[in-house]
Amino acid sequence: MSAPGAALARPSAPAGGPGVLSQLLLAVICGGYATGAAFGWGSPELATTMGDFGLSGAAGLAAVSCFWYGHTRSTRFRPAWLLFAASSAMAGFGNAVWGWYEVVLNRPVPSPSPADFCFLLFAPPAIIGLLVLARRPVTRAGWVCLGLDSWLIGGSLLTLSWSLALAHTAHFAGETVAHAALSLAYPLLDIVLVSMVLALHFRRSSANRSAINTAIAALALTVLCDALFTSPLLRDHYRSGQILDAGWFAGYLLMAYAPWVAREEGEETPGRRPRPLPASSRPIAGSLAALTPYLAAAVCTLGILYNVLDGHRVDRVVLFTGCTVVLALVVRQGIMLLDNISLTQELAQKENHFRSLVQGSSDVIMIAAPTGILRYVSPAAAGVYGRDAEELVGSELASLIHPEDLGRVVHEVRRFLAAPPAEEPTTRIECRFRSGGGDWLNVESTVNRHHGGLIFNSRDVTERVRLQAQLQHTAEHDTLTDLPNRALFTRRVEQALAGRRVTDAGTAVLFIDLDGFKAVNDTVGHQAGDELLVQAARRLQDSVRAGDSTARFGGDEFAALIIGDGTRDAAAREYRILEIADRLRLTLSQPYLVEGGTEVRVAASIGVAFAEPGITPGTLMRNADLAMYRAKQAGKGRVELYAPQMQADVVRRAELATRLRTALHDGEFALLHQPVVELATGGITAVSAQARWRSAQGILFTPDEFLRVAEMDRGDESARTAELGRWTLEKAAEQAGRRRRAGHAVPVYVRLPAARLLDKSLPPKDIEAIVLRHALPAGSLVLELSGSDPRVPLDELERRLASLRRFGVRIALDGFGSGYAAMSALRRLPIDVLKLDRGLVDGVVESPRLHKITAGLLRIAGDLGMQSVADGVDVPEQALALRAMGCTHGQGAAFAGALDEHRLRHALECGPYALPGDPPNGGNEVLVGGALPVRSGAVGGAGALAHAPLRSNNETPVPPT
Repeated sequence: MSAPGAALARPSAPAGGPGVLSQLLLAVICGGYATGAAFGWGSPELATTMGDFGLSGAAGLAAVSCFWYGHTRSTRFRPAWLLFAASSAMAGFGNAVWGWYEVVLNRPVPSPSPADFCFLLFAPPAIIGLLVLARRPVTRAGWVCLGLDSWLIGGSLLTLSWSLALAHTAHFAGETVAHAALSLAYPLLDIVLVSMVLALHFRRSSANRSAINTAIAALALTVLCDALFTSPLLRDHYRSGQILDAGWFAGYLLMAYAPWVAREEGEETPGRRPRPLPASSRPIAGSLAALTPYLAAAVCTLGILYNVLDGHRVDRVVLFTGCTVVLALVVRQGIMLLDNISLTQELAQKENHFRSLVQGSSDVIMIAAPTGILRYVSPAAAGVYGRDAEELVGSELASLIHPEDLGRVVHEVRRFLAAPPAEEPTTRIECRFRSGGGDWLNVESTVNRHHGGLIFNSRDVTERVRLQAQLQHTAEHDTLTDLPNRALFTRRVEQALAGRRVTDAGTAVLFIDLDGFKAVNDTVGHQAGDELLVQAARRLQDSVRAGDSTARFGGDEFAALIIGDGTRDAAAREYRILEIADRLRLTLSQPYLVEGGTEVRVAASIGVAFAEPGITPGTLMRNADLAMYRAKQAGKGRVELYAPQMQADVVRRAELATRLRTALHDGEFALLHQPVVELATGGITAVSAQARWRSAQGILFTPDEFLRVAEMDRGDESARTAELGRWTLEKAAEQAGRRRRAGHAVPVYVRLPAARLLDKSLPPKDIEAIVLRHALPAGSLVLELSGSDPRVPLDELERRLASLRRFGVRIALDGFGSGYAAMSALRRLPIDVLKLDRGLVDGVVESPRLHKITAGLLRIAGDLGMQSVADGVDVPEQALALRAMGCTHGQGAAFAGALDEHRLRHALECGPYALPGDPPNGGNEVLVGGALPVRSGAVGGAGALAHAPLRSNNETPVPPT
């Protein structure tokens, strides 16, 4: 393939910038000085001044620049720059002393002089600074080789210099020892400095490469000028300000500029890696470094040959130096030979090691040429790809990649090759690769650069990709029916409401709930329920079009997304969607054949919501959900279309439910009591506690009303009902204890659901603690068991009630005669009082059939030795009929409604109620309802009613919704 072989894009250096300007300024200054020196500066005085103090100023500038950089920069080369500053300072002092003699004193410089002392101190700090800049060897052999290389270079230069000039200088005829030593010290120090420059040029550190190169160039230029100055031809005719000074001047300015080169080129940016040398320059540098010892030996040989060919006798210094150079070369070659043997063995071990790793690796390693041709393929290809490595070598990589993935792979390879290697050394590519059997394998490859080509480290991830796809499917689909779940359905609704489909008029969401599904689980079993859900999902999926979507949200809730067909007529769209929804309802309501051949039936309640312009997916799904619940409330098994009023009703109910949740904590609940009257005497033998909620608007809700509101808040129903039951029980016991201390010791009835007695939130010890806390004697608390849930375990309930009865709590069965559960409870539970259901009392006078049923139930209560209380005795005729049947007690509007504490105590003080058929009592009776007299003489003077009329004045017949 052609893409992997794309040329490596290298970022070009920015043109211009501060580095170019500073270099240009440096070249202009040096060029100006050289021009002035070449033309003699116009006058001998100016030439002498520029030759002495000009050089002194340039060297001083170098000293200040290096010192300032070393003082302000915390780098590992800081000592080197400080040493270069000291070396430049010595050169500056020497030139200043030279100028003092020539310019100020106007006399020749003596020899030796203080200037010579300063010039001699120039070389040692520079030599030590070069050592600091060098890359230090890591082994002893490396240190030995460094010393030998330095001597090879130094000895060669010494041999050559001695042969050319120093041999004449070494004769002391006519000169003092100090003058001769000084004459030899200059070239010898220069030789040492040149040796260090050449030896360390190939061993310099890779960091701050530009600055080090510039410093080495500055020292090399200075040493070159020193070497020219020491030659007899130039030294005898040297005058300050000549062209030789231009070389020293340029060397000093280069040293001043050297430490700031790295800063201008960005090499010292924190976190920035040093820029590697171009690949083409590394072999050349390595070759020169390897040839250095041989070049040094050649120079030494040339020095000896010069002496011989010139007819001179071979000098002992040249001979001794040449021998030591040859000996150093032999020792160095021996060390290098041993080192090469060791490296060869180590390389062979590593090669065998890596060959074993590559051949034994389960990953396939491939090397592709820049043209995309495979040069190497590891043996693992036979096991991974099912193809021999030899077969793949020479083939084109593009022919092995799936055509659908090739464009993406080419783009990634081109991007990777264009990126800087330091910033992105590797990349990862995943594609499909052709196997030997013709199948496509999912392959993941780690890609590295390799000599312009690429190395692919590949592995087969087909199973992982398959598992990921399976996990993705599982995360987005229902495990039972394999339909999309809520998350995937929501995304599809989002897609339907966005993009090109935003103009598809008629798009709708259907929420579907199976009515009666819970009964299937309870009667036939959960396995049958799961089979029903699978069949329902299949029917739902078969009933929609290919472009529509279905989903299961959990339990027996399903959903469908119907994409609009672009119909602009709103009535036609509504008719079409409702027709689809009704067809779904009929399909889902057909009989289901489940486990064991059992045939079960469920109905479907469906809510429909249309996608209006600007609607969000969440709002659309919420509207469909509201419509579905409205369909269930309206009788189930029907289709309901969403209307804005539904949301208003939900908001209103939510506000009321929110107020109900805070009512208990805000003290908005009140406890009223309705008298329980003995039908034989009219006396109040007990009271029934009834909670009322007085809202902030002054509305007093009955239990049926605010409990219906609680049911609408399904999430908090259990917690709110439990909290309200505990509050009612505590308040009723507290007021019963106060009435007993006031002389009205009447039992109090408290209604609790049977399931609540089995709840851990109300253990028997809590009820016993309430009785003890308010000092209620035995029989003062009567618990009315309400509810007829067949799921309540009667065995555990029987044990709980038996424990309470032993403690003195009496048990009443509320709603007797209203279902099978009540008859089962009568047969199993320890009951003291039976309360007839209101449904039996309402028609006991008018219906002979109901009269006989009620009479039979009362006979059962009498035969079991239980008291009977008729609930809902609202007219005197019902009281007469019930008393004639044998009912012992009654409560209802015929006697009194629910009373507050003040009116209840007043009723207890007034004595028994007058019953139908009793003789008149002194004309203090009035008739309520036409027959039942109610005794007067109550609060408010003569003629006022002693008891409440048919409805309490504290009640308001305003429903909560």
